[in-house]
Amino acid sequence: MNILVAMDKFKGSMTALVAGHAVECSLRKVVPQASVRVIGIADGGEGTVEALGGEKVSCQVLDAQGREITASYAWLPNDVAVMEMSAASGLALVSDLPLNPEMASTYGTGQLILHASQRGAKRIIIGIGGSATNDGGRGMAEALGFRFEGKAVTPPLSLHLPPIDVACDVDNPLLGPRGATSVYGPQKGVIDIATFESRMSQFARMVAEHLGHDLSEVPGAGAAGGLGFGLMAFCGAKLLSGFDLVADVIGLQELVRSANVVITGEGRLDEQSLMGKGPAGVAKMAKAAGARVMGIAGSIQAADKLSVLFDHLLQIKPESMPVAEAMALGPKLIEQAMAENEQELKKFFEVG
Repeated sequence: MNILVAMDKFKGSMTALVAGHAVECSLRKVVPQASVRVIGIADGGEGTVEALGGEKVSCQVLDAQGREITASYAWLPNDVAVMEMSAASGLALVSDLPLNPEMASTYGTGQLILHASQRGAKRIIIGIGGSATNDGGRGMAEALGFRFEGKAVTPPLSLHLPPIDVACDVDNPLLGPRGATSVYGPQKGVIDIATFESRMSQFARMVAEHLGHDLSEVPGAGAAGGLGFGLMAFCGAKLLSGFDLVADVIGLQELVRSANVVITGEGRLDEQSLMGKGPAGVAKMAKAAGARVMGIAGSIQAADKLSVLFDHLLQIKPESMPVAEAMALGPKLIEQAMAENEQELKKFFEVG
């Protein structure tokens, strides 16, 4: 029997690969004769770099509030650079400071892109979740050499960027009630929504005049405080489904086709998991290939709806255990839950 373990991260508890190897360790006891392959998956947000692997490359950049930090991205053998904007301009990086949306900038993300380009990247993949910014990608553009004076946008004299694919799983436009400022601004400290919205609108008009067309209504333009808009406008980037992008790069389809059983999961599985989340993407692919699917999560809700994609579900957190305690015990809880359900799991794998 061939088993593919393709876990997503358990946010705040386990990386995708830590969770996957904990599952693998338990499988050795439940189905010792099985051939087990472990990979990490992601949907374009945090954890994307780890899921795609590669050589670690580090460089000095400025975080969202202008402090110099060391940020890393991955370099794949075919000269593809994989990065997360959160490594340079993420909210977690400035959690020790008061939120300051007035100055929060994506400048460091532009530095990451420039570094990879100058290193010879033939393609850049960037996940844009977890941002601390609401600048429409202006800071990123400035790091790449664009200049903004009055209503004029001056491009750099020489800028050679490889094709850039953006892992983006939200469809918010840049402006309006579903836009970057209205929906995501408050979590970044934006209080005066109207003022920030007005500034973003002026910025979008200025960029549209420079480009000759308006990208503000493109689905995903509002992602990461408008960085989706900025990447399209200044870098000619394409916004793609995060899961589909990761799946393509790691060859997930081929891996799934070679498996009899596929195990996937993340910190929480519920009805929202069916709307573009990584584990649901894995499960759909597995079902289409005729493999049985097992879902593992810290918490599981709406099991009846999840049963459309998952043949078996396993919750690892005891109901009475506080979430904070469970998050500190991730791998142990996986092993414990699989041990306690060993007989049931053996029956599942016998069917598979």
